[in-house]
Amino acid sequence: MNDALHLIAGQVTDAPGLPLTHEPVAADQVVAGSPTTGYVRLDRDESTGRTVGVWEMTVGAMRDVEAAEVFVVLSGDATVEFEEPALPAIELRPGSIVRLEAGMRTIWTVRETLRKVYVAP
Repeated sequence: MNDALHLIAGQVTDAPGLPLTHEPVAADQVVAGSPTTGYVRLDRDESTGRTVGVWEMTVGAMRDVEAAEVFVVLSGDATVEFEEPALPAIELRPGSIVRLEAGMRTIWTVRETLRKVYVAP
């Protein structure tokens, strides 16, 4: 992760083009393939704790326990299955907007590298 903040008032940040450093997904989270993830924090409001960032996952599948966030998919193709709570699976494509609650248990299956912009409280 890069802790440098990338949002500067009055300037454009190219979220789809931001370079991200990827790391392999922990073995106990991998469901299929050899996925990697990377992210960069774009902005953080210290008074509220709100964070904005870009996150990416390569092809493969992984289990995760979610943090509270809202995200918009910039690129890629994936399915998110909800193990807990049991909810219908969702399909993610560019333009998808999703809200996740802290503690949700999910399985992310990425067919084409997925990149999203997220806002976490």
